[in-house]
Amino acid sequence: MDPVEALRRTAFLLERSRAATYRVKAFRTAADAISGMDGEEVAERVAHGSLEAVRGIGPKTAKVVREAVGGATPGYLASLEEEASAPLASGGEALLAALRGDCHMHSDWSDGGSPIAEMGRTAIDLGHAWAVLTDHSPRLTVANGLSTARLLDQLAVVAELNEQWAPFRLLTGIECDILADGSLDQDPEVLERLDVVVVSVHSKLRMDRAAMTERMLAAVRSPHADILGHCTGRLLGGRTRPRSEFDAERVFAACAEAGTAVEINCRPERLDPPRGLLRQAVASGALFSIDTDAHAPGQLDWQVYGCARAQECGVPVERVVNAWSADRLMEWTGRKSGS
Repeated sequence: MDPVEALRRTAFLLERSRAATYRVKAFRTAADAISGMDGEEVAERVAHGSLEAVRGIGPKTAKVVREAVGGATPGYLASLEEEASAPLASGGEALLAALRGDCHMHSDWSDGGSPIAEMGRTAIDLGHAWAVLTDHSPRLTVANGLSTARLLDQLAVVAELNEQWAPFRLLTGIECDILADGSLDQDPEVLERLDVVVVSVHSKLRMDRAAMTERMLAAVRSPHADILGHCTGRLLGGRTRPRSEFDAERVFAACAEAGTAVEINCRPERLDPPRGLLRQAVASGALFSIDTDAHAPGQLDWQVYGCARAQECGVPVERVVNAWSADRLMEWTGRKSGS
């Protein structure tokens, strides 16, 4: 087994299972170290027991390399594969099978942990026909949001990768902050150039209900808004955060009228919107986007969480934009933006 592939697969499965970041990083760092060597050097270091002398390779990662070079599936990887054979969530299997892409993922250009190319390759490996790169907008400095200049640079990188990856398509996008007055945190001319715009509230989450409602209404009615991201902003688990308060009936009705999809965020610490609000969104007639909001390659396999909740709450597959082809998706966003 190729040792670099073994290390990266191990990191992927650790991310998928929500393992500690330092554990994942150890295997990705080792993969980078091994990928910088030729096969002869790797074999020589295995033979002489000098793998751990290489910066970035420790005892556990060296064992994976030795076993892979020896022709066997590394034991640690085999145990992770066995654990991964059980589904992350039950339900939503038919909906998951119908999905063709993911409209929300991040790279190391903002607050993701991996390069664009690695995120794209993982989407391909998972069987996606397309995926949307949605790094953060400039005012979210804590997430290294992209300035206009950096975003334009990113478009050139995506274009170059797409030349290599056809027929898979990496679509251009952004997760654009909804500012306090409901305006979007990027120049309209730049938003016009993107394939998909996810709009999300990241600041002043405890805003008064009436003001938050008006803020969100302005955003989802924007001609540049395609998807309303993690609408309540809640966090579950260890670092909890209560959900924002807003008039869901009015906001979802505005989404349905404007053609802005409501995101079903699959991150286990978000699972946003909550079931009650998700059922309200279904009743409103709105479209949906089932997105991982992935910040690492292994997290791209989290769509099952959203699909299970979508099935439970009666989301019709014909209203899920991820089930569309890339051409149909861009026809939809193009009509919304007037391009």
